[in-house]
Amino acid sequence: MDRLLSDLPQKDRDFCKEERRQLSQFIFDSLERLSKDGLGVSRASYGLGEQKAFDLIKSISEEEGLIVSFDGAANMVVTLPGDVRDEPAIYVGSHLDSVPQGGNFDGSAGIVAGLLALIKLRREHSEPSTPVRLILIRGEESAWFGLCYLGSYSLFGHLKQSDLDRPHRSTGEPLKDYMSKAGADIDRICLGEKLIDPALVRAYVELHIEQGPVMVAREVPVGIVTGLRGNTRYNLVRCMGKAGHSGAVPRWLRHDAVLASADLLSRMDEHWRVLLERGVDLVLTAGILSTDPKEHAMTRIPGKCEFSFEFRSQSMETLEAFDDLLRSEALSVARERGVNFVFPAKDMTKPAEMDPKWIEHLSACCETLDIKFERLPSGAGHDAAVFAYEGIPSAMIFIRNENGSHNPNESMDMEDFLNGADVLFEAITKPIQ
Repeated sequence: MDRLLSDLPQKDRDFCKEERRQLSQFIFDSLERLSKDGLGVSRASYGLGEQKAFDLIKSISEEEGLIVSFDGAANMVVTLPGDVRDEPAIYVGSHLDSVPQGGNFDGSAGIVAGLLALIKLRREHSEPSTPVRLILIRGEESAWFGLCYLGSYSLFGHLKQSDLDRPHRSTGEPLKDYMSKAGADIDRICLGEKLIDPALVRAYVELHIEQGPVMVAREVPVGIVTGLRGNTRYNLVRCMGKAGHSGAVPRWLRHDAVLASADLLSRMDEHWRVLLERGVDLVLTAGILSTDPKEHAMTRIPGKCEFSFEFRSQSMETLEAFDDLLRSEALSVARERGVNFVFPAKDMTKPAEMDPKWIEHLSACCETLDIKFERLPSGAGHDAAVFAYEGIPSAMIFIRNENGSHNPNESMDMEDFLNGADVLFEAITKPIQ
């Protein structure tokens, strides 16, 4: 870590834009170097990659004279020295974990932008009218334990015992063991205790790359998020049929698990198309589809197929209706093809609306800074949703990002990032009207 820190640019009292650019690039490059996995980056939730990223930010924060502490979920909180005011604070945050072989800017952009804001306040000896704190939230990604928002759910007492028993995708070890190793207070989390008083969070503001193509297509560098889609997820649906010889069993006697799964997914895709034509907000994905490699063969009718299925919408009513439709179609396909679909317990996150006053405030900050922006919804989930569920005014700033997200090819322009960071700083240091 010392070798990395030696590369930091020299401190400049007013923390000029060029120095902010250099420091940001240094942090992004360091994060990539610490978690490179060949194609992209892998920073497992409550794992080694996430911990290395936390250690980097901790070292830079302390080098800059900022104060670092950890809450009961092992989330890291960075504050200005002397920040002892017992009054509601603005929390700026995001996450540092990634999906396997993911991109380097997903989550980290918000952490770096928040850190820049605190460093600027520290170097310029400026004390904002409302305390500002940076929170590095653990485990936002669902890829490792099949559940998202681990750090923020823990913060507000929403993790259940069954959640803590979830196995890691690779090792099979339960989430609670990983959290404990990272320093989380498992006993309090098991009891559902709130690790923070929501009344002491005046607002939560998160900067994040857009994870879709809208801002690139519209040539907009900064976005103000109006709301976040909720989702319904089935981590692994099993289609149980009957194996058989590919040449000996006629179609009418087959119980083909692969074709039955394909039939169900095709029907749901057609429902999606029709609903979109009616103006319904909806997206769906089957991100995993597989047969058992120990038994599948070209000449074997597959007796079992497994797939994941998730769908998202800004409407809770749409999520519930589409779930009913999925179950109905599964029964229909099962009857027609002689198979059985076994659904696991579903995971759900509710849609979340961003605070109207903060939407206006962020928009005004963009106008003050003469930065082109657009208001848009978020198709992806973020920790901001969990804060919004608690009744905490929440807001998000999007940064234009090429090539989508959850892949190694995320490409955020540094000028766009610095513009977004400027909007964040303006918003958290100026009184909201």
